[in-house]
Amino acid sequence: MMEVCYWLFDLHSLNACMAVSKQVLARFNRARAARLTLPHFVCQTPLFMPVGTQGTIKGLTTNQLEEIGCQIILGNTYHLALRPTSELIDELGGLHKFMNWPRALLTDSGGFQMVSLLHLADITEEGVTFQSPVDGKPMLLTPEESIHIQNRIGADIIMALDDVVKTTITGPRIEEAMYRTLRWIDRCIADSYAIGGLAGGEDKDSFWRVVAQCTAALPEDKPRYVMGVGYPLDIVVCSALGADMYDCVYPTRTARFGTALVPEGVLKLKHNAMANDTCPIDPTCGCMVCKNYTRAYIHCLVTKDAMGSQLLSYHNLYYMMKLSRDLHSSIVEERFPEFVCDFLQKMFPKGDVPEWVCNAMEVAGIDISSCCSPFHQVRQVAGMDLLKAGLIDQD
Repeated sequence: MMEVCYWLFDLHSLNACMAVSKQVLARFNRARAARLTLPHFVCQTPLFMPVGTQGTIKGLTTNQLEEIGCQIILGNTYHLALRPTSELIDELGGLHKFMNWPRALLTDSGGFQMVSLLHLADITEEGVTFQSPVDGKPMLLTPEESIHIQNRIGADIIMALDDVVKTTITGPRIEEAMYRTLRWIDRCIADSYAIGGLAGGEDKDSFWRVVAQCTAALPEDKPRYVMGVGYPLDIVVCSALGADMYDCVYPTRTARFGTALVPEGVLKLKHNAMANDTCPIDPTCGCMVCKNYTRAYIHCLVTKDAMGSQLLSYHNLYYMMKLSRDLHSSIVEERFPEFVCDFLQKMFPKGDVPEWVCNAMEVAGIDISSCCSPFHQVRQVAGMDLLKAGLIDQD
């Protein structure tokens, strides 16, 4: 489902417009690198946004987030409205001041809780009535109230309320949700576009095709935000297809389970094989954790101490910020196909690149035959030849 987001026009009202701009700096086919100027920060896309549900990224300070190059943090409208309340945040000067974060903030609409808290929600044309998980009291969230709450919070980018359904649902509920979302969007102010309803259990072949279809149809001069997407491979594929922004709890959540993101995929620090390993998490990584700590030390921590998940959260978010920077620079420096191939070669050294990735790269117009197994090479080259001959529509 496609959703609409729009930039905050004023930190406390919808009346006065603040200057916001997006400038595309470079492209490779669908992929684009842009400069996004927001009230609190000038961002470079593609970019990844860590999720700070209640005004914090678990285990990390805002200074550390600045240190690793974080540009935007995502806050959860529903949970912030419940506790500490948007009124209190507004009284204390907005979420930026409240959490001591000088850079950009994006707040969601609260719509996702229709799925995650479905047992507490009642959806009507007026809005969504939630039963508070804090005190059990009902809370009505309308499209208008969602916007008012986000303005009180003071985010740079705010989202329109949508009727969210699980990606695996079929039947008339899908059509109902789509048309209700459109009616609710008419009750809000639209400017930019978010591709939502993904990363919820659908198969990867459906995932990339929906992204490809949406980015082909969306206006070129607007940012494109793929909500809830946080796997590095997914971000590379979506960027190749023309998406700009991403968010997910994955890097920090997987850190709390003792897992680190590395170019080869993931490294499970709880595994017994890590107990005597004196290497850093990733020898090629320049983060503070990889410079100062061994796998053995972090293995010891993740099995006994919360510091382990904090160090892994730092490393994982550093990895995601570097991935964002590398995507941006590779497009600007006209070496995006080489970056994609290098990324895939490290993650799939045997050439067993998933078929859905090969299919997506064909549509994106990127030749990855050099990093595929012989079978995939033949398929990829054939696809690229058809694309160049005009027999496959790149869009």
